[in-house]
Amino acid sequence: MSEDVLRLGIIVGSTREGRFAGTVSGWFADLARQHPGLEIGVIDLAELDLPAVHPADLTPELLAYTARLAASDAFVVVTPEYNHGYPASLKYAIDSAHTEWQTKPVGFVSYGGISGGLRAVEQLRQVFAELHAVTVRETVSFHGVHDCFDESGSPKDDTGPAAAAKLMLDQVIWWAHAAKEARIRRPYR
Repeated sequence: MSEDVLRLGIIVGSTREGRFAGTVSGWFADLARQHPGLEIGVIDLAELDLPAVHPADLTPELLAYTARLAASDAFVVVTPEYNHGYPASLKYAIDSAHTEWQTKPVGFVSYGGISGGLRAVEQLRQVFAELHAVTVRETVSFHGVHDCFDESGSPKDDTGPAAAAKLMLDQVIWWAHAAKEARIRRPYR
C-alpha cells in the first residue's frame, strides 16, 4: 500500500434490532470508496462479539477490535440519536480502546428525527477530545432519516449529503495526513 493511502475505519454505532444503520452506513461506505486515497474498513458493532461487561483481561474479541482501530489512520462514526444521545453500544466500543484513538481524526455521519443526530455528535465530540482525537467540523446528518432514503437504500436527493460527505472526508484526510506525519517526526506522549 502506498504511504499516501489512508485507512479509514467506518464505525457503525447502532446495534439495535431493526436499525437503520445499515442503510446509512452502506450509502456512506460506497461514497467513501469513491474518494481517492482511502482504503475503507467497516467496523459494524452489531457484528462484533464484544463482552457485555468490560473484562479485567482483554478477550480475543476485544484484542481484534482494538487492532482494527490501531490499524486505522482516521475514523468516521455513523451514529443514530437515541433520546438526545448516542447509543450505549457506541460508548462501550469507544471506551474499550484508548491509545488507538489518539492523534487520529474523527468525522461523523448522524441520523435521526428532527435533529438528524446532531445532539449525539455534539456529545461524541467531547468524548473524543478526552481521548486525544481530533474531530472535524463538517458532518453529514439526515433529519427525518426514514423519509430521506428510497426502497433501494439510496438517498432520494443525494446532492446535499454527497457534498457534505466530500467536505467532511476532505477534512478527515487532511488531518489524517498531518497527524501521521507528525507522529513520524515526534511520537505522541
